[in-house]
Amino acid sequence: MLGQDIGIDLGTSTILIYVKGRGIVAKEPAVVAVDKESNRLLAVGREAQKMLGRTPGNIVAVKPIKEGVISDYSITERMLRYFLQRVTRRSFMESLFKPRVVICVPSDVTEVEERAVIDAGMQAGARKVHLIQEPVAAALGAGIDINQPLGSLVVDIGGGTTDIAVVSLGGVVTSRSIKVAGDNFDEAIIRYIRKKYNILIGERTAEELKIKIGCVRKRDKLLAMDVRGRSLISGLPKTLQISSDEVYDALMEPAMTIVDEIRNILEETPPELIGDISSYGITLTGGGALVYGMERLIQTEVGIRTYLADEPESCVAYGNGKALDSPMILSSYNSADQRDL
Repeated sequence: MLGQDIGIDLGTSTILIYVKGRGIVAKEPAVVAVDKESNRLLAVGREAQKMLGRTPGNIVAVKPIKEGVISDYSITERMLRYFLQRVTRRSFMESLFKPRVVICVPSDVTEVEERAVIDAGMQAGARKVHLIQEPVAAALGAGIDINQPLGSLVVDIGGGTTDIAVVSLGGVVTSRSIKVAGDNFDEAIIRYIRKKYNILIGERTAEELKIKIGCVRKRDKLLAMDVRGRSLISGLPKTLQISSDEVYDALMEPAMTIVDEIRNILEETPPELIGDISSYGITLTGGGALVYGMERLIQTEVGIRTYLADEPESCVAYGNGKALDSPMILSSYNSADQRDL
């Protein structure tokens, strides 16, 4: 009678929509294309992503989520409205049919940023908006029973932020959110090639390098990939071959930043929970965790068994879905603003 329950992983790079009873029904790039003259929405998701770096003067393709939080409120609200209308089975014309929505946010989000997410969700057509911290959602989606009196360390490497948290008894004991994640890996590859070869490549090319041959542990077999870019000397197009060892050199700096933050979290963790983490290991989630060798790097540097969750890119979305069935988890993160809605 009161509409559907929906979980949204509002990521910097990708938006995932979970509908209760149906699972993940949408997984699209968090990109929107708008006509600047008429302010008309031209494309959302994959179609908009194809336009990045290729638009004429009157069209702008943007990513409205930066580093895990809303950077363009109007575009985010329109993007959410588009996806909610696409995945719901009933019209939004009647308030009874509006869905209840759970949206994840970074663990160090400010009250202003919280309010922006809640308002965007409400304006997009939600009946009620709940927020949940990303590492809590990631732990739920990875199959961890966070209500037990045991400490679990979750590292969620997304597109814009990496959230590291120790969870126990349904809440976060200690956490940290750093602005080093998948997008920073892409930027590190761009900087490396520009510095070494005086060649400028685009974001999509860097992401393709990261996915196909990227690694933070040297591969047993050397891989290579041809890339095209613009020479910074002649200004003309140029093709060069990049090896997996070169991408390794580019990615190690941001990867070690994540490792250092994991060490800092462990230093802040109560001794009783450190024992639990040593026994049960570290769980990796998020698309950035799929970079070759990430779990082995963390395990080697930190000295604690580390494993990659099943479907790491979807863990937060699945966790949002599980949170819909747990009023205690949702209420534990309710701010005063949420209670007023």
